[in-house]
Parts: sequence; structure tokens; C-alpha cells
Amino acid sequence: MNVLIVDDEPLARERLARLVGQMDGYRVLEPAASNGEEALALIDSLKPDIVLLDIRMPGLDGLQVAAKLCEREAPPAVIFCTAHDEFALEAFQVSAVGYLVKPVRPEDLAESLKKASRPNRMQLAALTKPPAAGGPGPRSHISARTRKGIELIPLEEVIFFIADHKYVTLRHAGGEVLLDEPLKALEDEFGERFVRIHRNALVSRERIERLQRTPLGHFQLYLKGLNGDALTVSRRHVAGVRRLMHNL
Repeated sequence: MNVLIVDDEPLARERLARLVGQMDGYRVLEPAASNGEEALALIDSLKPDIVLLDIRMPGLDGLQVAAKLCEREAPPAVIFCTAHDEFALEAFQVSAVGYLVKPVRPEDLAESLKKASRPNRMQLAALTKPPAAGGPGPRSHISARTRKGIELIPLEEVIFFIADHKYVTLRHAGGEVLLDEPLKALEDEFGERFVRIHRNALVSRERIERLQRTPLGHFQLYLKGLNGDALTVSRRHVAGVRRLMHNL
């Protein structure tokens, strides 16, 4: 995979190039870009598979560069590498594959590069396709602040959301993260993909496996990816879950 580095700081470019150079399967393209205008020109000429993109730069910033890439039919995957952690929401809107906070740790970079390597170019084009006119549409990824900085979780990997006091636990294929978003807002945004089974729980419709009644009369829902664990379905939501399962 060919990687283009875009950063206005020479030392940052050199460090990223060194880190990428130590990883099998990736090649750093030369020259690197020091601003947004250079980045777009080099992307046109070098056709990188992945772009490691700073956000704060002279002229066009990284978010503006990524937005322009969204307009292309076959854009490269974008991984933001920035000293600022407050742009994660904007990163969603331009379909970033990763969001790393400097100083970038080698293991976090390797994980983001691996994610960026998964989709083929047609899939990347679909991921970065601008929303249809008439509304912004739901996000394709969920943002969570973790020890790695800002982690972007693809929506198709989410198994459930569970509300607990002021936070929401998101369970996904690779583990769990905490979100500072209301469960109701998540339901409003992703209601086509998730169903409420309890006042504090939303589950992925695609992950539903079976509904089972316990000897005590409670209802439990088994989901793909939970290794046999089950979630409780409240009585008021049992009928709705049954109707949904009949139509799946």
C-alpha cells in the first residue's frame, strides 16, 4: 500500500515516514506534502492508497482537503494525524478511516493502517460518497475518546448501545468504548439499523439471533458476536422485537 504524508512540520513528516517504513506492506511516497494544495496535487499525480493528513496547515487545512477528496470517485483512505483532539466530529463528516493524536504511537498507527487497507477502492468510494441532497444523513462511524486518542468505529461493527447514567457503552466487534451521547439521539440517528429492546438498550437489527423466554418469564435476546451472552428485553418491547424478527 502506498502512503502519502501531509504535514507542515518537517520533523512530524520524518517521524511518520520512519514509523511507516518499519511496517511491512507499506511504502512511503516521495515527496511528502507540506500543505493542502500540495497534497491535492500529489494525490492526483502519485495516486496513493492512504493519506496521513495533518489538520492545521497553512492554506487549505486537512479537513478541507478531505472534503475535496470526498467528491472523487475513487479517493484514497484518509487517516488524520493531528495534535488536536477536538476535530473528531468533522473527521466523521469527511469519512476519515482513522484519527490519531500526536505524538502518534506506532501500535495505533499500525492499527489505523490496517483498517485503511481493508476496503478496496470501490468500497472507499462508497464510504466517502457525499450525503444525498436534502439532509446530512447518519454517520458511517461512531467517535469515541479512548487511550489511543479518538477512535472511529464503523457502524456495521456495533453490536449494541447500553445507557448507564450519563454515559453510553458501545459494544463492538473489537471490545467496548464509552460515549458521551444520549441514547435517544443515537436512536433518532440510527433507527433504521438499531432497535430498542429496553429503556436503556439499543441493539443492531442485523445482529439479532434469537429471543428466548426464561423459566422465570423474562425475555432474553441473543446477538451474534456476544459469544452466548444475552440482553434482557423489557416486557413493553417484546412484541415489537417479535414483529421485527418475523420480518427479518
